[in-house]
Amino acid sequence: MKQHTFGVIGGLGSLAGADLFFKLVRSEPVLAEQDAFHFLFEQHPFRDVRAPLNATCSMTARKLYVFQVCQSLVQRRVGSILLPCFASHTFREELQNELTIPIVDMMAALRRHVDGIATKGATLGVVASDFVRQSGLFERYFADRYDIVYPGGLDQAFVMSAIYGNDGIKAGKLEGHAVEHLVHACEGLRERGAELILPGATELSLVCQALQRRGYPVLDGNAIYAEHAVSFTAGRQRRVFKLGIVGGVGPAATVDFMDKVVRNTPASRDQDHIKMVVEQNPQIPDRTAHLLHQEADPTVGLYATCKRLESEGASAIAIPCNTAHAFVQDIQPYLAIPIVNMLTETIAFIRAQYGTVRPVGLLATSGTIASRVYHEAAQAAGIALMTPTEEFQEHVMSAIYGEHGVKAGYVEGTCRDSLRAAIEHLALSGAKVIILGCTELPLIYAETKAFALANGKSVVLVDPTAVLARHCVGLAQSQDSHLAGETSSECASV
Repeated sequence: MKQHTFGVIGGLGSLAGADLFFKLVRSEPVLAEQDAFHFLFEQHPFRDVRAPLNATCSMTARKLYVFQVCQSLVQRRVGSILLPCFASHTFREELQNELTIPIVDMMAALRRHVDGIATKGATLGVVASDFVRQSGLFERYFADRYDIVYPGGLDQAFVMSAIYGNDGIKAGKLEGHAVEHLVHACEGLRERGAELILPGATELSLVCQALQRRGYPVLDGNAIYAEHAVSFTAGRQRRVFKLGIVGGVGPAATVDFMDKVVRNTPASRDQDHIKMVVEQNPQIPDRTAHLLHQEADPTVGLYATCKRLESEGASAIAIPCNTAHAFVQDIQPYLAIPIVNMLTETIAFIRAQYGTVRPVGLLATSGTIASRVYHEAAQAAGIALMTPTEEFQEHVMSAIYGEHGVKAGYVEGTCRDSLRAAIEHLALSGAKVIILGCTELPLIYAETKAFALANGKSVVLVDPTAVLARHCVGLAQSQDSHLAGETSSECASV
């Protein structure tokens, strides 16, 4: 039996939160399959919980409080979050964009319920705080199909007193002045033609039955929210793509990769770019030193960095280091998200662009060559690889690790001369396409379809960092396209 765990944020109103929790555990789906549902009730109180939500109140403290609690619930591995607070649903989408699990949409639940019992064009009365009323929350969800009316001036003052007053519902007074004030407001709404009265404050659920007994068609928002949450947990989460980057291997190559992601993203504004989370961890042991000389093993460092990116909500992981891919096959089975393999994507790019007829040259660290990870990817694609002779491999290693090499911050001078010598060597040996198979090498010579050789001919230089960046941009666009195709009913189900 599949289990689903809900986190309930109860600190925005202890009585209303407890009421929702009670209605969750006694809802029909939960009673029918009690082992299938788990609930974590977070009652840490919001510091301004008793402050009236007037029209001009700031939401900043509430936003930060709710996000902090959401993060805590995510760490406790809940599957969905319930947020019983109409004011907080005015910024639900802001929170959702930063979370990897869904906040169940209380307004979508209310809309679905109303659609099932009301006719198009019906007049709906809304009893809400001043803030929720002026925010336009109910207009966003209901104005396309229904007419919305609110209590008049004095009646709205009665509503605020009924919720926040010394004799109000938040103070635990569930009868007397609070109910009578709400009766006045409901009567005014009925006189204005309201066929249903919708709650815009979760506290109304605590006195809903008392108002219904007086003849007012007030909906129980908490009961509707609870039933919706446990009945529609299978909806897909509209998760924004976030790219996790294992940085520091090496540091300059990481910055170069991020720049290529940005430059390859079609965007007309900041918000069109891809979310990226980077752990710049240059303390990961040198990959080549381990592969060639059995020095410190980087596996744990790479894995730990990947796990931290996973916990930060990354959708996929990019490692802008060719040699590090010798360790990917050991790490991937222990991750819940994919590492985008730069090497296989590079070989696939070459096959698609240039075919498999001519040999492809590989300039890489001696560790990458010794691991044969590029050779295996090329062989699987039907491509023959050639690598430099020992003499020219020393030129490559000098360009990368030498005293005046790229890892020491140089991109001109001897490192450039050494790399050119290796390129010329492979081209003269028959290579028409050459892979710059260390992420530092493109910092010296950029990707090009026509690298001029000394003999007047040219050779293609392929930059795996650029290939990886373009592929990651494509992944993000593919996910965005998929989300854009989802129906509004699927979105409402979460």
